[in-house]
Amino acid sequence: MTLTDLGKPFLKDYTSLLQVLSDKPLAGLGDAYVNFVYSLALSRKARSPCGRKMKGTPLAEALRESGLREIMPSRMDKHALSDAAEALLVYAWLNNSITLEESVDALERNEDLEKGLRKLLLKVRQKMKL
Repeated sequence: MTLTDLGKPFLKDYTSLLQVLSDKPLAGLGDAYVNFVYSLALSRKARSPCGRKMKGTPLAEALRESGLREIMPSRMDKHALSDAAEALLVYAWLNNSITLEESVDALERNEDLEKGLRKLLLKVRQKMKL
C-alpha cells in the first residue's frame, strides 16, 4: 500500500488550494502529522527521543510569510490559519508531494522554526497540482 492509497478512503477530490486549506477534519489529521514531524526534528537535533506539540503561532506566521494567507478569507484568527497550514502539510504528504524526511529536514535544518515552516510551505505550494 502506498501513501497515496492511505488517503484514498477519506481524501476529497479537491479542485482548489483553498478547499484544502479550509478542510477542518483534514486539519485535525494535519495537527498530528505536524506534531510528529516537529518531534522527530527535535529528537534528531537533541539526539534523544522527545515528543512535543507545535504551537499555532509559528504555523500561522509561516502561512502568512509564504503568501498562502492571501488566498484565505479575510477574517481568520491565528488558530484558523495554523489549521490551514496543518491541513496543507498533511495533504501534501498523503499525495506524495513531500516526504516525511523533507518535512523533518525543513524543521531540523533551520534554527528559526517559522523559517523552516515557511520554506516547507513554499515547497508544498510549488509542488501542488491544484
